[in-house]
Amino acid sequence: MASIEASETELTRYVAEFVAGTEAGDIPEDVVALGKKSILDGLGLALSGSVAKSGELVRRHLDDLGLEAGPATVIGGGRKVAPRFAAFANGVGIHADDYDDTQLAVAPDRVYGLLTHPTAPALPAALALAEQTGASGRAFMLAYHLGVEVECKIAEAIAPRHYQAGFHATATCGTFAAAAAAARLLGLDVGATRRALSIAGSQSAGLRENFGTMTKPFHAGRASESGVAAAQFASYGWTATGRVLEAPRGFFNAAGGGYDPGAIQGRLGAPWTFAEPGISIKPHPSGSLTHPGMTEMLRLIHEHGIAADQVSRVRVGTNSNMPNALIHHRPQDELQAKFSMEFCMAILLLDGRAGLAEFTDEAVRRPDVQAMIAKVDFGVDDEAEAAGYHKMTTLIEIELADGRTVTGRADFGKGSPANPMSYDEVADKFRENAGFAGVADRIAGELVQRVRDLELQTSVGALTERLLHAGR
Repeated sequence: MASIEASETELTRYVAEFVAGTEAGDIPEDVVALGKKSILDGLGLALSGSVAKSGELVRRHLDDLGLEAGPATVIGGGRKVAPRFAAFANGVGIHADDYDDTQLAVAPDRVYGLLTHPTAPALPAALALAEQTGASGRAFMLAYHLGVEVECKIAEAIAPRHYQAGFHATATCGTFAAAAAAARLLGLDVGATRRALSIAGSQSAGLRENFGTMTKPFHAGRASESGVAAAQFASYGWTATGRVLEAPRGFFNAAGGGYDPGAIQGRLGAPWTFAEPGISIKPHPSGSLTHPGMTEMLRLIHEHGIAADQVSRVRVGTNSNMPNALIHHRPQDELQAKFSMEFCMAILLLDGRAGLAEFTDEAVRRPDVQAMIAKVDFGVDDEAEAAGYHKMTTLIEIELADGRTVTGRADFGKGSPANPMSYDEVADKFRENAGFAGVADRIAGELVQRVRDLELQTSVGALTERLLHAGR
């Protein structure tokens, strides 16, 4: 990789040079392996998301647009369209069940787990442009990694006010991810990549008030679509500022009120975010902030043999940023339940598991679930607050009818770098999600192997062909 120098006044140039100048051989083998897990995870989620209600509505939208056939696959949608619209559809699909991977944070004030879902905006853009350009699996993976790296470092750098005041970073920072991935696959030079990032910056948007609705996955889809469009317009010669990130009226200042230059300058690929601090893959289709508590609750249930009818009260304590996102305390549908600590604790106590089959409107409205939800108290705990926002410290106290009290604490959930899922475990999740979409076991197994061998694929065409009609 060419030597890249960064200064605060040339930050956007530095990012563009990284995107245009990094080669596949510059990515460490362990990072490539970690990326494959997230790619496989994302493809499986696009399949399961294609049969969600939002998937049906997205296909209706594509019909209403009157689109002609294009080069890019709508996963599980049985059609090919222009890259930007495939990116939109697949981005919505990946994020539809809130089951996709999550960035970790480094600094204690950077709100661990709240920053971005890296794959949902980056992967659809990379896949759509790789398919259009006939890129190899190796080139596709490079573009994906560049997108994720840019996205995560931008999210890590922006002042925490960005998220805390209501912006959804998957939507905002994810637009830059898609633009970076698309720019690389379109072969844009540094100047054009810089413009692509700037065009993306003017499209980055998304508000957390929409958490618990279809508009949350809409954010991811629109971020991916906007990034593709930004790179395409830059390739035409469309003009834009060269300082969209660092300028006084640029992204960091307008959307966050500032940023930490040391979190991004000279830090792209040094180290790669996949390597440090890492990216979490979810074992449950709910907001990432629920996962340490869910991991610990399952441990307590198994260790102490806790049955639902033994439970008198459950207290869950976290830092103050977690109730700021887990806003649905008495959920009435599956989307609200994904942002309800109370539901997540209740369904584990009652059913002993929390997968796609448990996150349904019917399950949420069950009388026994609603009664158990009422027994769960969720709020801020001083010990969890003191642990820092780069952790999702969760304290659990279960009062049992026989007078016993069972307690537990977790900083990290299953699937985090501290307790990772192996490729085979992610493959099991992929098969479950693919099966949810009606994909035959044989085809799912073939897709698992194709992703494992991505660097050997001369094009992504064989992969996308399987994804095109899978489950339909």
